[in-house]
Amino acid sequence: MNSGLLSLLPERLAWHVALSAAALALGLAIALPLGVLAARSPRLRWPSLALAGLVQTIPSLALLALFYPLLLGLSNLVKGAFGHGFSALGFLPSLLALTLYSMLPILRNTVTGLTGVDPAVVEAARGVGMTDRQRLWRVELPLAAPVIMAGVRTAAVWTIGAATLSTPVGQTSLGDYIFSGLQTENWAMVLTGCVASAVLALVVDQLLGLIERGTERRDRRLWGAGLAGLAVGLAVALAPLAADLAPRPTRYVIGAKNFSEQYILAELMADRLEGQGAQVTRKINLGSAVAYRALAAGEIDAYVDYSGTLWANVLGRKDNPGRAAVLAGLRTELKRRDGVVLLAPLGFENAYALAMRRDRAQALGIRTLADLAAKAPQLTMGGDLEFFSRPEWTSVETTYGLRFKARRQFQPTFMYRALGSGEADVISAFSSDGRIAADDLVVLGDPKGALPPYDAVLLIAPGRAEDARLRKALDGLDGAITVEAMQKANYSVDRDTGKVSPGVAAKALEKTLKR
Repeated sequence: MNSGLLSLLPERLAWHVALSAAALALGLAIALPLGVLAARSPRLRWPSLALAGLVQTIPSLALLALFYPLLLGLSNLVKGAFGHGFSALGFLPSLLALTLYSMLPILRNTVTGLTGVDPAVVEAARGVGMTDRQRLWRVELPLAAPVIMAGVRTAAVWTIGAATLSTPVGQTSLGDYIFSGLQTENWAMVLTGCVASAVLALVVDQLLGLIERGTERRDRRLWGAGLAGLAVGLAVALAPLAADLAPRPTRYVIGAKNFSEQYILAELMADRLEGQGAQVTRKINLGSAVAYRALAAGEIDAYVDYSGTLWANVLGRKDNPGRAAVLAGLRTELKRRDGVVLLAPLGFENAYALAMRRDRAQALGIRTLADLAAKAPQLTMGGDLEFFSRPEWTSVETTYGLRFKARRQFQPTFMYRALGSGEADVISAFSSDGRIAADDLVVLGDPKGALPPYDAVLLIAPGRAEDARLRKALDGLDGAITVEAMQKANYSVDRDTGKVSPGVAAKALEKTLKR
């Protein structure tokens, strides 16, 4: 096992445990009393169970993502009213989403356990003069406890598993291994995240199982051992976070989206800051829209984005006035609208481009998007997870009248695999991806200029606009990275054999910068 992977495990495990434990505790605090009320009131039972079931039907990743814009809007309202907002990125949206996810099994099992208590036992309790409260605490809850604990065990396993999906909203977790590993095809990294999450879920399930058996048998040693095990495990797992409670110098937060180039550039910026003695947190695997909103809200301090993405997705522009005009417009409009500083273009472009295998393109006589339009009804188009919902795709589709036989979506890494295996005939490639040259792909020409320019640009959060240390660390990156150097760095992370980590690739890229 790579020691570099294991060195990250304590912090990621600590955050994963903190998030899961908090969500489960909050879910228990809500669902248990709600279950008691629902068991006693048929009018409340159906709507509460239906609502909890409805939440469960929403894909967990979507639920996590939906909380971010909701909280961001609420934070802006609070800031407008009181002068201070709150963080809408990371722990809070993850906590709320996972809490909702944990509720159904606890709620359902509480209702089932309480309504399943033998009516004769309840009647006997009434017969000896017990009040409703006494009946609940002394008779019904103890008898229903094994069923309720079974629900808590199910909720714990679900919550620990779903917590890996909190990575795209900026929460550190064991999911960081899985998302980064899938993107870079680092299977050791994926396995580390999966195994750690599975072991954690199994350990927690077994300890909760002790508590369940202890309550069922009225054996204090069993449930006491389960509780003690959970307490000790929680203390040990959370120990790495104790250092965060101590006063410390200002920490910079460098963001990155969810692909190799972004990991490398984030490492490059973080290395430069750390070289000046600054402490840096890396927030990687952010969604494209989440990254910019997080920067504008001050949740992250800097990251790299692309001019075409900002032009089309952030400003909602559909025209293409040319590279210089796009950069000038972005610099002015982002500053005016959000206070975001476009510091500098890095010197290379990572443009969306449609690419094909050379042999396939030659066989079909396709060199440009105009050629592709005539053959598209026979072909399958592959795109990354967001391409078909982006305005760039709408522009290309409308301009050239592209109508494909089928469209499929892939993680960027698997998209290139699909092209190689013939499962896709055309893909939405990235011009700075080293796999274009390595796989001998043909990038189709865009004679009508449907796609805007995609210069890589450094963005700084409003609160860091005048930060001298950050500006000094990023000084010298203006126009310093050639597309060839970026392709080489990307390929060193993405290739099948002899691949390196984004951190190693960033150090190699630093040595190639134009001075």
